[in-house]
Amino acid sequence: MSKVIDNAAELLAEHLRDGMTLAVGGFGLSGIPRDLIEAVRDSGVTGLTVVSNNMGVDGKGLGVLLENHQVTKVLASYVGENKLFAQQYLDGELEVEFNPQGTLAERLRAGGAGIPAFYTRTGVGTLVAEGKPHAEFDGETYVQERGIVADIALVHAHTGDTDGNLVYRYTARNFNPIVATAGKLTVAEVEHLVPVGEIHPDHIVTPGVYVQHVVPYSGAPKDIEQRTVRPRPATAGQPSHQNGDHA
Repeated sequence: MSKVIDNAAELLAEHLRDGMTLAVGGFGLSGIPRDLIEAVRDSGVTGLTVVSNNMGVDGKGLGVLLENHQVTKVLASYVGENKLFAQQYLDGELEVEFNPQGTLAERLRAGGAGIPAFYTRTGVGTLVAEGKPHAEFDGETYVQERGIVADIALVHAHTGDTDGNLVYRYTARNFNPIVATAGKLTVAEVEHLVPVGEIHPDHIVTPGVYVQHVVPYSGAPKDIEQRTVRPRPATAGQPSHQNGDHA
């Protein structure tokens, strides 16, 4: 049976509730499930806990949920691109749990693998480890970190089939594969939807068993956090161009 649902807003409206935990793929604005994030915004749910590498930027990506005051807690590893995020945190409106980036990735991977907790040396002796169980292994001290299982996981994939098998593209792969496994319900936003059998089995990154619903991507333009250009040295017989002229 096909897992494809054409209307993301209607789909999420059936499942979203106040106070839920959402795990969201992406890194900055790369590989974010833009349509699904906007559907969450439009649903009006509040009191959300969001697990993501970061919270986008002001007015884009997960930043739109902050603008709408729908988020009360964030588990993230980096938040430096979002001024509103910082302001809400300083004003006491937002609770933040910082995680080292590798630890956050492993917490999501562990949750998806059914592992309730694991030990790591990262963060020992810092604020990250305060209040958490510690243990000694081979003469070294480790801190316990819990696996993360979200109520709903939202991801973006470059290619997917009607069974939910997913393939990601370049750096847009980032946190999406581990987020896809960590949701009780996973919804994938897909740029190129193909029939079952069109994706070579060796190329599948996320097996469809982890994905409950697939939504075709709207094709909306993808934003870039920081566009940096520099003069490109001229080659013999050719004029100089700016980076990006032929992108």
